[in-house]
Amino acid sequence: MSDNSKPRPRPTDLSAAIASDIRDAIIAGRLIVDERLPSEAELAAQFEVSRPTVREALKRLAAQSLIRTQRGASGGAFVNRLSYEQAYGQQITTSTLLLSMNGVSFDTACEARFALERACAPLAAERRQPDHLAAMQAEITRQSATGLSDEAFCASDVAFHRALVDAAGNPVLSYQLAGAVEAMQPLMNMITYTRRSRDVIIGLHQRIVDALEQQSPEDCDSALVELHSYTRDLNQPTAR
Repeated sequence: MSDNSKPRPRPTDLSAAIASDIRDAIIAGRLIVDERLPSEAELAAQFEVSRPTVREALKRLAAQSLIRTQRGASGGAFVNRLSYEQAYGQQITTSTLLLSMNGVSFDTACEARFALERACAPLAAERRQPDHLAAMQAEITRQSATGLSDEAFCASDVAFHRALVDAAGNPVLSYQLAGAVEAMQPLMNMITYTRRSRDVIIGLHQRIVDALEQQSPEDCDSALVELHSYTRDLNQPTAR
């Protein structure tokens, strides 16, 4: 078969390749934050594609928060300063997909989440601020409310542990643990919510808050170990 008979790349393939090239340039520092990208016409000429194909590539980059667009005479596409907060959603989505598509076991997810949270405990005990403690205490109050639905309890559980992670005062850890807390924990909640005792969970949560308030990483770690053991045992056939 001659080269002329080979199928031509689809526009979607071309737009993905262009987006990948621009993303690589941003990562490598060849395109810096706030730098204006070439116009659609210039990019179309550079990559030898149509302007709609370039437009689709730019949409892909914008969806990843890598670029932003501005209107007006001084407008165009600019390299965006990606924040950890903007990246959380992508991290959570990716982690959720990995867990659901690859059949990660409950025990594996449980082990990973608590190992990561325990790594945060010493930093959280040292650096916690009043707003972190207040956020965690507010979730405990919410969890204790009469008539709280299972879905609301699960959401509060996630918020509590997210505040624990954020108390470590390290945005890199918060980003990495976003998947562990907000992707793994809902999975574990859905499996265990019919068996668990809310009073036990609330009691352990209160011990964690008290330990952080007293800046005792040992007590915080001890409560997390017990919570891990309790959560893991709920998945056993004989759990009551």
